[in-house]
Amino acid sequence: MKKHLFALAISTLLAGNALAQANDTVAKVKASGSITMGVRDSSGALSYTLGDGKYVGYHIEICQRIIANLEKVAGKKLDVKFQSVTSQNRIPLTQNGTIDIECGSTTNNAARQKDVSFAFTTFVEEVRIATKASSGITSISQLNGKNVATTTGTTSVQLLRKHERANGVDFKEVFGKDHAESFLLLESGRADAFVMDGQILAGNIANSKSPADYRIVGEVLNVEPIAIMMRKDDTLKKVADDTIAELAKSGELAKLYDKWFMQPIPPKNARLGLAASEATKWTWANLNDKPVEEFRK
Repeated sequence: MKKHLFALAISTLLAGNALAQANDTVAKVKASGSITMGVRDSSGALSYTLGDGKYVGYHIEICQRIIANLEKVAGKKLDVKFQSVTSQNRIPLTQNGTIDIECGSTTNNAARQKDVSFAFTTFVEEVRIATKASSGITSISQLNGKNVATTTGTTSVQLLRKHERANGVDFKEVFGKDHAESFLLLESGRADAFVMDGQILAGNIANSKSPADYRIVGEVLNVEPIAIMMRKDDTLKKVADDTIAELAKSGELAKLYDKWFMQPIPPKNARLGLAASEATKWTWANLNDKPVEEFRK
């Protein structure tokens, strides 16, 4: 009986240590010498691929600044690896340790905060609708009987259905596995509209074959804080928050925004022309990690 209790105590201790290690990225990178960034292939100017394993964007660059400060804490240069994630798998891959920091386009909400932690908000998104300019669609009310594309694992269509202007509007949802595929549904005519974060819409339009063929239209469906994500109660959060605070105080955060949203960006040197919203500017001045439910208050 004593042996059994001793074995149980040891296994409990080991499990506790494993859990502590899982939520201690600082210790993890000190031991391994590497860190894995979760990145998106087509999340507008926040995070996207140039091909050949290269990823760029506003949140990518902020994460690189965070990792630079993490290297100072760890006392060593880290091998930075990229892992492409989707809306569906980004949270599980964060929780199970496949990725250490997710640098994409994830909304900070109360449900997700039960499973993961978020750094200070660095971008406040407006959810909008993209259509072909030739469609004549300019409002939610005109989506009746239409096919509306969205990306699997996102909340955009739910927001559209809850909007007061959507009362009595009956549309069919069609799903893309990622944002690029969702935009392709619009581009190919299989969808009449694509509902998603405004900057993701702007990014896909800017990099399309004919940007002038598309418009972002209609009512703002929602305002959402978008943030860099990591494991629940991870030691990495302090490094991330301190880095973002430094960038905000120095004005570098606003400069990074301007670089990715107002200036020509690769690969086509397209310019999104998406000025920082008043909500984004307010967040830079009042740093917080509030979920969307609290943020709207």
